[in-house]
This record gives sequence, structure tokens and C-alpha cells, in this order.
Amino acid sequence: MTGALLPMLGAAGGALLLGLGWIGGRRQARRDERAFGLDLGTPVERATFHTLHTASLAAPPLRAGLTEDAARKAARRLRSLLGTEALCLTDRESVLAWDGPGADHHERRAMARVAVMLDSGRSQSVRTECERPDCPLKWAVVAPLTGEDGMLGALVAYGSRESAVLVRAATEVARWVSVQLELSELDRSRTRLMEAEIKALRAQISPHFIFNSLAAIASFVRTDPERARDLLLEFADFTRYSFRRHGEFTTLAEELRSIEQYLALAGARFGERLKLTLQVAPEVLPVALPFLCLQPLVENAVKHGLEDSTEECRITIAARDAGAEALITIEDNGVGMDPSLLRRILAGEQPGSSAGIGLPNVDERLRQVYGDGHGLVIETGVGAGMKITVRIPKYRAGVHSSAPPGRIPRR
Repeated sequence: MTGALLPMLGAAGGALLLGLGWIGGRRQARRDERAFGLDLGTPVERATFHTLHTASLAAPPLRAGLTEDAARKAARRLRSLLGTEALCLTDRESVLAWDGPGADHHERRAMARVAVMLDSGRSQSVRTECERPDCPLKWAVVAPLTGEDGMLGALVAYGSRESAVLVRAATEVARWVSVQLELSELDRSRTRLMEAEIKALRAQISPHFIFNSLAAIASFVRTDPERARDLLLEFADFTRYSFRRHGEFTTLAEELRSIEQYLALAGARFGERLKLTLQVAPEVLPVALPFLCLQPLVENAVKHGLEDSTEECRITIAARDAGAEALITIEDNGVGMDPSLLRRILAGEQPGSSAGIGLPNVDERLRQVYGDGHGLVIETGVGAGMKITVRIPKYRAGVHSSAPPGRIPRR
């Protein structure tokens, strides 16, 4: 069972922390055992559970980055993990959080030691030289916290005596904290990247589409005022959704509703040439998916089915329950595309193509969120139309939307 620690902290650090957990955490382990109603057996097994449980509680705050609030929430857990008299977390300039006694007369000295550690880039183990006889902080271990941009700060663990075990354990815990901080940086980078890609999609919303939509609405003002009013409301809702400022994710219901509005505006322009079929299973409507990941695909279908052709355009949108996934297909009978050209577009080698940035943008975002196995699957050929399949996992950690489930779009 102790092997479960190895992937998380490394073999040496796991063994050291297990020892410290057994020495300093037996009472906590028993409390956890009673709280969870578990019989964890031997003291070593209880210490293992205590170590894993404490680490799991310390991780979420650290995923927010090295801030005062995150450090304050994590410091107590990390001190419990090491079983030390006191512990502090710092950035490069100041102490962010201190847990345990001695803050009143050790904080300033702590930052002096951190400065030395930052210059060397290596963990330091030193006597505190505290003059107060009642102070339990006699020895300090200063270990670096690192991120993508180098050293971010330090973890300082205080003990009552010199201990090689504490040096190695504090170093391993600092490495584990650094991993959590690097993951927080990756989360922020991913968020910034997705926001940039959404902005790119918004910028792609054609000024010609907006102009043509308003022109079509204007054409009905005198002949059919009621329809002009309905189309104007559809236009307002479509633009409000497309340019909303919050949330990386939405629900399938909300995305389909936006597509319905887009096609209503396109239908006002192209009239009877546009034929739409919707086949949507109600149970997949609440599924969360990346914002604006389907609308660009429908826009591509309209482009190749109506604007590039004089024939009737039939677009079929289907969404069905496929076990752990929602299976979504968007199919049109337009002019299609040479598969080799499509491959170049998805690879970003054909930026000026009529497909714009929509297809590669959506494909890349789906792969970022769900993995390479969930990119777009596209079947097409010259003159053969196009069928795009999207597989959306129903449940994925970090993927959720605050939007209401909504309703099935009108047929």
C-alpha cells in the first residue's frame, strides 16, 4: 500500500514522508479513521492514508497559484504532512503564510535565508540561532518552489533539532508543491489560449453576414413587420450569445439555440433554398461543451451549401446519446472539398482558404479539452457535400457550464 505514495512524491520522498506521518500523524490518522468509518489496520497503513489524505487537501488551493490566500490554505496541511513545529511559504519578496509559532521573530530572518537559497538555487539547512530559550524553532530547512519561469519562492520548514530526514522530506514536499504550481500555470495558459481562440472566432463573424442579416430584416419591415420583428430579436440574441464575456463552456442546448438563430437569419436571406433537419435527443441537451464549437461548423455548411452553390442546401444536425458520449453530426449537401485541401486547412497550412479559421480552431480546442481522440472527424469529397462528426464526453473534470439546460430548438 505504501507504493501508492511513489507516483506522487517520488520513492525517497514518499518513504520519508511516510515515516514522518507515522511519527507525527498517528493521532490524526485515528481521527480520520473514526471520521470515515474505516478500519485501516496497521500504523503504517494509517500513516499512509493520513499522508495521502492531507496531500489531497493541500493540492486544490495550490492549483490557484502562489498567492497569499492559496498559501494560507495550504500551509497548515503541508505542516501536518511534514510534522514540523512551524512552516511558511514565501514568494521572492515576502512571507505569504506562516503556520505555527515564532512568526513574530522569525519572519524577517526567514526571508534573509530565502534570499540566500534563491541565489544558490539549492535547498538550505541552517540553525535558526534563535536567542529565546522557549522557542522550539531551532533548525530551518529552506527549499525552492519552482515554476515555468524559474524559482517562485520557498517552503521553509522549522524543526526542534537538526534532521537529515526533515531536509530530504521538506525538499520532496517543495517539489510536489512546485508541480501543483506548474499545473496552475498550465491551467492559466490553457484558459488564455482558449480565450484567444474564441476571440479569433468572434472576429471571424463576417461583417458581410451582419450586413446581409440587417438588410434582410429591413426588407421585411414594410411587407411583413411581424417577421422583421422576430428576425431582429433573433439577431440580437445571436450576437449577445456570440459576444458574451464569461465562460469557456456552454451547454449543447445553448449552442443549438444559437445555431437556430443563425440559420433563421440565413433563411431570411436565402429563403426556400435552405432546408434544415434537426434530430436531437433531449437527454444530451445538458451536456457541457466548449463555447462556439458547433456554430462555426454550421456556418461552414452554409458557406459551402448556399454561398458557393446555386442549388438547394440541405443541412442536417443530429445529436444522440452514445453511452458515455454525446455524438453530434453536421451534414450538408454542398460543394464539398478535396480531402488533401482539408488536411492542409486542419494543419494550419491554408489560412486564406474559404473555410477560414473555423474548422482548425474548433478541432484544436476539442483536442485541448478532451484529448487527440476527440478531434473533428470529417467526411467529404469534391461535389459530395460534407459530414462532420463531434464526440463530446458527457462528463469530464473541469468541463462544466453554468448555463441552464434550455430546450430543444424549433424545427
